[in-house]
Amino acid sequence: MSNASQLRDSTQIVLSRETLEGLESQLDDEFTVTVFPEGDDDCRIIGSPVEIKEASEFLARHGVSVR
Repeated sequence: MSNASQLRDSTQIVLSRETLEGLESQLDDEFTVTVFPEGDDDCRIIGSPVEIKEASEFLARHGVSVR
């Protein structure tokens, strides 16, 4: 059985706004995700587990470390 943190980790990515700069529009165009501002410095990318996995791979190909 899944726990809440596993489900949360599979449906969102939190990055600094600086890290996401220049990639947000590509994420919006290529994936079914929503990018929300999170505080002053971060953004939260939310989507289905499949979309988040693909978005993570996209970000990794662009040099963004997603754990």
